[in-house]
Amino acid sequence: MCGIAGFVNLEGDRPIEVDMIERMAEAIEHRGPDEDGFLVEPNLALANRRLSIVGLADGRQPIFNEDESIGVVFNGEFFDYPEKRAWLEDRGHVFRTNCDTELLVHLWEEFGEGLFDHLRGQYAFALYDRRQKILILGRDRIGICPLHWAKRGNRLYFGSEIKSILASGEVTPEADPRGLDHIMTFFAMGTRRTAFKEISAVLPGSYLKISLAGDGPAEIREHIHWELDFPDRGEEYDPRDDNRLVDEFSEIFFRAVDQRLRADVPVVGYLSGGVDSTTVMATAAKIRGAAVPAFTIRIPTPGLDETDRALLAARTIGADPTILTCGSEEIAAAYPKLVLASESPVMDTSCAALYCLAGEVRRQGYKATITGEGADEAFAGYPWFKTNRLLNFLDGQRIKPSNLVRRAYLRLTAKHIPWANAQRIQSIVGGPHAALDLYGLVSLSRSRFYSSDMFEQLNGHIAYEDIPMNLGRIKRWHPLNQSLYLGYKVMLPGLLMNHKGDRPAMHNSIEARFPFLDEEVISFCSRLHPRYKLKGLRRDKHLLRLFASRMLPPEIADRPKAMFRAPFANTFFENPPAFANQLLSEESLRRTGYFDPKSVLEYRNSYQTYGWGSGRRLTLEMGLTGVMGIQLWHHLFLGGGLCDLPTWTAPTPAASMAH
Repeated sequence: MCGIAGFVNLEGDRPIEVDMIERMAEAIEHRGPDEDGFLVEPNLALANRRLSIVGLADGRQPIFNEDESIGVVFNGEFFDYPEKRAWLEDRGHVFRTNCDTELLVHLWEEFGEGLFDHLRGQYAFALYDRRQKILILGRDRIGICPLHWAKRGNRLYFGSEIKSILASGEVTPEADPRGLDHIMTFFAMGTRRTAFKEISAVLPGSYLKISLAGDGPAEIREHIHWELDFPDRGEEYDPRDDNRLVDEFSEIFFRAVDQRLRADVPVVGYLSGGVDSTTVMATAAKIRGAAVPAFTIRIPTPGLDETDRALLAARTIGADPTILTCGSEEIAAAYPKLVLASESPVMDTSCAALYCLAGEVRRQGYKATITGEGADEAFAGYPWFKTNRLLNFLDGQRIKPSNLVRRAYLRLTAKHIPWANAQRIQSIVGGPHAALDLYGLVSLSRSRFYSSDMFEQLNGHIAYEDIPMNLGRIKRWHPLNQSLYLGYKVMLPGLLMNHKGDRPAMHNSIEARFPFLDEEVISFCSRLHPRYKLKGLRRDKHLLRLFASRMLPPEIADRPKAMFRAPFANTFFENPPAFANQLLSEESLRRTGYFDPKSVLEYRNSYQTYGWGSGRRLTLEMGLTGVMGIQLWHHLFLGGGLCDLPTWTAPTPAASMAH
């Protein structure tokens, strides 16, 4: 895994500033501390920071094809590299390195823009064809690897992280209220929109094509190379033979894990004790013949500590895990670093615990880890899928009595919010999907905390309008698959891959790998009949649990889903660090203007009146954390002045690069 950055002149022959591309690369040194590399042309410059995991000796980028007419800088891994290399060599291509990056230039020679159909793994890359004068900025199907871009004047700037774009000195950071609204709606950013105005993410499963040939301005076009799809309702794969289905899934999943254990450095794993991570680690142990090193988080809070479960899982697979304790103090200390890494506000405090875990992995000298993220999206593992199914029992094909329940709940919790808002959202996403009920609870904080100026800047826009939805296809799917689709669109790339996956890992120079996000695994699971995902109202991840039961005891394979959580209140509101009080002060809140200081103070003082088991208290704590996260993001990236923490500043490289 690495980091990439660059810029391209879209019109005219503006000189290429060497110091600019150096700054852009230096801003993401944490993504690639091992070495750097640059490609400088008359009208563009590309940079790479490398974290060497495959092809250690000869993988420095950029990497070229045989006649050097095609060059590429790459972030990620192609896990089928040996097989794909052999196939290309049989077709006459000559490889000069042992690095998987080189697949890109030869696949471009072979297929042009059709190369995306042949890429298997997690990636973001910039490929330049000197003959055709075409620059391709591509991102993987799920959005595991980040890629951002911005256009200023006659230039396009891009980078794995927004820090690279800001380090150019040509793009001034400015808040996008609509982007910040995603945090208070979805607690994540999974679409094109970012927290920064006019800085966009390349969508998962998409690429930009910048055509520089011709006399006029360069042409920038966005293309979709992959879209998640499900069978029409009633046409799902249903062999009605559990053993056969488990055999089929086992073959695919073992291959996914095996490929993600490929590296020229040791690979470790995260182990929580839940069925997802334990299944990954048990599969890895079967493949290796011994357990891979395991790392576990202990949250020392009653009701949140899963250490006993993790230790049982470790004993079962023969692992001796490193256990890292992350309490309120550790989470508070890591939280500013996490927001800096994510380049967006973070509402979920458990992400800070994962940031600490990645740091411990790196401290022990490792560079790559496998994790269990993505299983809940494939197999309907979250509790809101069960709630939604229960409500769906009330509904017919056209009439939705379940909305009467939702409307009644809205009147009880937020009388001032009109039901028409919920109807509008349902029309945008194609129905009352499972996650909408969750997002509805999170969104209550918008009306609690936003200032009138914030609502004025939003001007009626709602975050759901930014989600690219294929409504024509959605209406033909089973309701459970409709809900899964929304999760893949928003929560997976926005929360799990950004706040919990790539960013906390790569800020600590660690590559995270996700077997459940393998292309074959996703394709197989998407075809399954919903009963193999959510069986009845209680058994989630049915097929996964059947598969796990072949390797694990029932107390693990059948263990109910437990959301990985860390403390909200203890961390920031009951024993707050100094920066939390400063960020939520009336002065700081008025300076940013996003929130009503009186309302924030009122709810901050009153949330303790709700019981520990109260869902209202939990959503209120999340909302207050979101307020603080937005304030902290503003402080770090938009000039400081809100608390005593240092702000982010663009680096100044000490040495000139070698061409």
